[in-house]
Amino acid sequence: MMIMKRSEEITMQYFDFLEKHVKDVIIGAVLEFMELNEIAGRLAVSHQHLSDTIKKEKGQHPCYFYDEKIISEAKAMIADTDISIAEIARLFTYDPSNFSKFFKKMTGATPGQFRKNSKLKL
Repeated sequence: MMIMKRSEEITMQYFDFLEKHVKDVIIGAVLEFMELNEIAGRLAVSHQHLSDTIKKEKGQHPCYFYDEKIISEAKAMIADTDISIAEIARLFTYDPSNFSKFFKKMTGATPGQFRKNSKLKL
């Protein structure tokens, strides 16, 4: 039996939670994305401890991975479906304008540009 350090356990729980939580938001099972302090509460650790642990284990703040997970799911939906960008934004609980800004900040392209480029690669 492998013994895991507590920091590894917290890290694994955080990423497992993110995976499920983001999918739950997309399918509408949860109405909005939780704040990091709420996630920490669900994992029974303080916000500070969660932040410090993820930074130490993975080299980045937990919000970085949260945003990355959201963007990863959004990219897949934009590239693989014909759902409108506005509808995708709503599925991710954003208004379309803020979603486009967030997406561009994270990827360097607008959702529309990303969709066009992903179609060109087919």
